This record gives sequence, structure tokens and C-alpha cells, in this order.
Amino acid sequence: MADQPSGVAPGGGRIAGRLSRAVHKASSKPYSHSMSKRGNKKTGKGRRARGHFDLGRWFRRWVLRAISVVFLIAVFVTVMGTFINPPTTAYMFAEGRRLAGVKYDWISIDNVAPVMARSVVAAEDANFCGHWGFDLVAIRAAIDAGSNRGASTISQQTVKNLYLWHGRSWTRKALEAFMTPLVEAIWTKRRIVEVYLNIAEFDEGVFGVKAAAQHYFGVVPADLSATQAARLAAILPSPKTRSASKPGEYVRKRSRQIRSGAATIRADGRDDCFES
Repeated sequence: MADQPSGVAPGGGRIAGRLSRAVHKASSKPYSHSMSKRGNKKTGKGRRARGHFDLGRWFRRWVLRAISVVFLIAVFVTVMGTFINPPTTAYMFAEGRRLAGVKYDWISIDNVAPVMARSVVAAEDANFCGHWGFDLVAIRAAIDAGSNRGASTISQQTVKNLYLWHGRSWTRKALEAFMTPLVEAIWTKRRIVEVYLNIAEFDEGVFGVKAAAQHYFGVVPADLSATQAARLAAILPSPKTRSASKPGEYVRKRSRQIRSGAATIRADGRDDCFES
């Protein structure tokens, strides 16, 4: 037998080799699930941590999903509005139930005297062709004057009249602010004016320019004169208390201003975005 190295017990070489192989095998062995479970008991992590219910995260996820659904619905109804003429509106339906019927008949803007479109723009939204739904200049002027009168654009009024309800609630205003840019992005300016003229209320139970032209003057919209169009536009802020066929002093004065404004809009080209 060969002499063993000094200081090594008999059989020590074999034992050392076995220990070395065992250590190498243990170090190269994958991290086992049982070890993970034992370690997780000490650290508090693992299956219990992964399964912990996070209310804040759940709430944020569902809020984002709800916003996405609302946005998709809004886009869908806005796209549909580009080529489907509304048979009624929520406000029109409510008035119909209250009055046992309303006068409403859709008419293409191609069959309406162009001066009628210019008149409502001059009366309600002179910068209609120059904004994207909100007239920031008018809003600032209204804030400086301490009121919101005159700040609502034709686009905003169309959204309110078509999709929402009347009233001054913050919920309605928030939805209006959300929907107006969509309508401006998807519809043409001419389509916005067309829908506005058809669903605006011109007297109690009288909706749309076709019913209004017949109701007040006994003519079709294509035959409206500049004065008649200006008077119809003049009563829009308060159609239930003013008359286009029997105008008071305010309506007469206001209609003269609107007629002049409509002529100016035509002269300086501010009707380009909605004229055919």
C-alpha cells in the first residue's frame, strides 16, 4: 500500500472526494419548490403575497376599463351621427310626452336657404369656422364678464341637444366637454350646422328649421329671406318667450344685428367651412 500523505487519516481521501461531489451536486441543483416554500415562510413572500387582493390596483384597472368602454361608445355614436339623421332627441321626446306631440321633420341643409346657416352662426358662434369646438376667446370674455353667456358654441349646443339633456349639472357639462371634440374631429362643420338647424327648438313643441319656417312664415326653408332667417336666429336663446312672426323690440333689434353679422360672415369668408 502506498504511503498516505502526512496528516491525512486512513480513508480520508475517499471521504473528501465524496463530500466534494456532494457539495458540487447540491450547488448545481435547481432551486426547488419546497425550498421556495420554506424560504417564503421566513420572508413572508410567495404564494400568499402573490394572492393578496390589491383594492387600489383593482379599482384603477376597472376605472380604466370603464373609461375605455365609454370612449368606444362615444366614438361609435359619433360616427353613426355622420350619416344617420336623428329621429328624435331626449329633450324632444320629453317635450312630446308633455305636449302630446311635437312638430319635427328633418330637412337636408342643401334645401335650406344659405342665409339661415349664416344667421345662426352670426347669432350663436361667429368664430365657428375657426375653433375646434370651444371658443376660448368667448370663454375668456364670459369669465371676465362674470357669466357663461355667449361662451357655448354651436358644436357644444349640438352635442347637448342631440346626445345629452338640458340643465346645468357638472355631469352634463363634463360629458359635453368630452363629446364636443369627438364631434368636431369626426363630423364636418357643415354636418354640425345641419344637425343643429334640425334639432334646435324654435317655439314650444316646434323643432327644426323646416317646422319653424312653416310655423312662423308659412314657407319652406329654401325660401327664407334674410330678415326671416335673422328673426329665427334671434329667438333661439329663448324660443318659448319670443316670436319670429310677431317680434318685440328686442327681437327686431337683435335680428338687425344678426342680418348684418351674416352679411359680414359671407363677405370675409367665415362661412367657407359650412357652405357647399
